[in-house]
Amino acid sequence: MTRTVNFHDLAKLSPQQRDRLLHRTEADLSAYEDKVKAIIAAVRSEGDEALARFARDFDKAPVAASGIAATEADFAWAEKTLDPKVREAMDFAAESIRRFHQDQMPEDMWMNEVRPGVYAGDRARAIPSAACYVPRGKGAFPSVALMTSIPAKVAGVKELVIITPPGPDGQIDDATLVAARMAGVDKVFKAGGAQGIAAVAYGTQSVPRVAKVIGPGSPWVAEAKRQVSHVIDTGTPAGPSEVIVLADDTVDGRLAALDLLVESEHGPDSSAYLVTWSRRVAEEALAAIPGYLEKMSPLRVDFSSAVLSGPIGGIVLAPDEDEAIRFCNDYAPEHLEVLSKEPFQYLGRLEHAGEILLGEHSPTTLGNYVVGPNHVLPTSGWARTASPVSVFDFMKRTSIAYVTSRGYPELARHARTLANYEGFDGHANAVSPLRDEILKR
Repeated sequence: MTRTVNFHDLAKLSPQQRDRLLHRTEADLSAYEDKVKAIIAAVRSEGDEALARFARDFDKAPVAASGIAATEADFAWAEKTLDPKVREAMDFAAESIRRFHQDQMPEDMWMNEVRPGVYAGDRARAIPSAACYVPRGKGAFPSVALMTSIPAKVAGVKELVIITPPGPDGQIDDATLVAARMAGVDKVFKAGGAQGIAAVAYGTQSVPRVAKVIGPGSPWVAEAKRQVSHVIDTGTPAGPSEVIVLADDTVDGRLAALDLLVESEHGPDSSAYLVTWSRRVAEEALAAIPGYLEKMSPLRVDFSSAVLSGPIGGIVLAPDEDEAIRFCNDYAPEHLEVLSKEPFQYLGRLEHAGEILLGEHSPTTLGNYVVGPNHVLPTSGWARTASPVSVFDFMKRTSIAYVTSRGYPELARHARTLANYEGFDGHANAVSPLRDEILKR
């Protein structure tokens, strides 16, 4: 069912009305808190039995406790039945993703002489284990499996698993299984939602406990991550999809409308804005949207319509370029697409976004699948401080220092002064003449 697309004129909005446009679905997860707490408790106490029961209750999937893990037969069937065209596209995407993340890898170790005789640097190592969460509630997402597991493998994670909800047939999506094998992952489990997060946080009979979980999900997943964050690293906050399409007056408004529908079709909890200071572009986009919706399935039409007519979607007409860019920066979107004949002129002023896609040939679709940079991006305004998933999410740094006899005296003198000021006698003694006497022996 199509609905009227929101048209927000920033010049006519009060500060409070403008602030409401910046709201996200996940701004308040309190409605999920108690239910998620009960799910986590059940998984901790019952393990696979709880995972199977929740799969039956929530996913309507016939799953038994003995069938949580994907089998070799499941992988073989997926390889056999997957559409060759889909396999070809996944191969192409995997190559782009792998190349990008290989280029992203840091040096194993670096060390510089920061003062005469004083050397300092970093050593990078992979984390020991991780889980990639691949959602399925509103479709199947093998691209998420590729985007999360490939950088983990490139980083060198030794124990890597994928958790994902089962489908109505009780099975894991074929393309997700194939994506797992493409990335080199052979442990895939039927464990979605809050129960999946609990499984990798605490471990079950089938699912190993791991050090970190990465991947986008529903508010159930977001709340579960919040509740287990004291026992597992929950990574980049990645919730419902969101996009701003920033368009200037050099582009066709129909193009802006076409791209606005990319992220809005993810689900009714998504958010999507076209932001422009060109009334022509805004009106052209508004007129074009109904025609594009006619070319989409009823499910996606329903999702997109709900977003664009709801409280966190639609067309935003700014009074000028500065206000349009300020709105984008205040919003800090997951995806920011810049439609312009000269998009680089705006890049330096755009401060906060999970990703920025520049120009008329860079729709979010390409970023989501085949360009190479990761599409698991910070949402809910976290782009102000967080980054896209990368090899760095699966690595840790250890600082390395080496001080020679030449460099020691000056450092010791200053360090002892600071230690004395802060009242740490042991600190001060360790760089006092006591050390000098010992080293002379």
